[in-house]
Amino acid sequence: MNSTITNHRDVVVVGGGQAGLAIGYYLAKQGTDFAILEAASHPAAAWRERWDSLKLFTSARYDSLPGVEFPGDPDRYPTRDEVADYLTDYAREFDLPVELNSRVRAVRRRKDGYVMELDDRAYEARQVVIATGPFQTPIVPPISEDLGGGVVQMHSTRYRSPESVPEGRVLVVGGGNTGFQIAEELAATHEVHLAVGSRQLPLPQRFLGRDLFWWLGRFGVLHKTVDSRLGQRMRDRDTLIGSSPRSARRAGVHMKPRAVGVSGRTVSFADGSTLDVDAVIWATGYRFDHSWIEIPVAGEDGMLRHRRGVTDVPGLYFLGLPWQHTRGSALLGWVKDDAEFIADEIAHLTNNRTGLVREGRLVHAN
Repeated sequence: MNSTITNHRDVVVVGGGQAGLAIGYYLAKQGTDFAILEAASHPAAAWRERWDSLKLFTSARYDSLPGVEFPGDPDRYPTRDEVADYLTDYAREFDLPVELNSRVRAVRRRKDGYVMELDDRAYEARQVVIATGPFQTPIVPPISEDLGGGVVQMHSTRYRSPESVPEGRVLVVGGGNTGFQIAEELAATHEVHLAVGSRQLPLPQRFLGRDLFWWLGRFGVLHKTVDSRLGQRMRDRDTLIGSSPRSARRAGVHMKPRAVGVSGRTVSFADGSTLDVDAVIWATGYRFDHSWIEIPVAGEDGMLRHRRGVTDVPGLYFLGLPWQHTRGSALLGWVKDDAEFIADEIAHLTNNRTGLVREGRLVHAN
């Protein structure tokens, strides 16, 4: 890499999505000299690249970042474009220093700070927040390689609308919220089969006239931490919100068990049945890719070592991870809680380094 310019900041945030913007709000309030480096060429890219009809499963009442309420009817469920516009306006409202077209290729430790290498420049900072979110590298099962060339296949990240899928029989693989939503939408125009490996707990989007998340908050579920007994149970069990096998069948979707094999255009399933398909949509999730962070932050099991986003490496943090602290850690309306916590950690470390902390309290210099 030939970096011609090295920029210096107190803090660099990698990722300009909802997590990066949320902590940017708090860093700006602290008067911190920081930059938010976003790989995409336009704001809110991760949202604008989802399918056209996507709607949040949380109502607008629960979709606000710190400082600005999500606009409009608080009981409606915002669309993809509404979320993208909200995030774009949010960055503009607080004049957050988001630098687009700024993909970080490597993060390295250097003496008492860090260096971030980009294609055309570098940044040095005392502290770094990795806020790249949970939607990083799409997962496509190895059996996809055995699909015939005449079968159109795509990961859900490439799906936009029914018009993007050819006529014929479609198999959607993946039993999460994404798989169910796409399958139900396609069923209006296609013959659709949905392959679900492990069953997930279906929950209604509204119950007794209240949003599901109102009830979860009322009973304290959203504040249960990952270390609690309930948190440990919930962490390993995803939920369907607003969808279910029953609602899918009502929409015309044919339910299938786990897809276990492929030969040409024929897919086989765990119950021994087979199905000839014309298109496959892999709604099979994502995996993290932190290979560009050239610092040992993962254990032998490959899991990140952190405590509410604070790693063992001083000045290195993560934000926006699923179950980073609670069920809401990766959700639009709750990421602010962890963002404020990390911002406070950043301030404390900064003050400790400058000798302005006594017994945990800032003492202002004369």
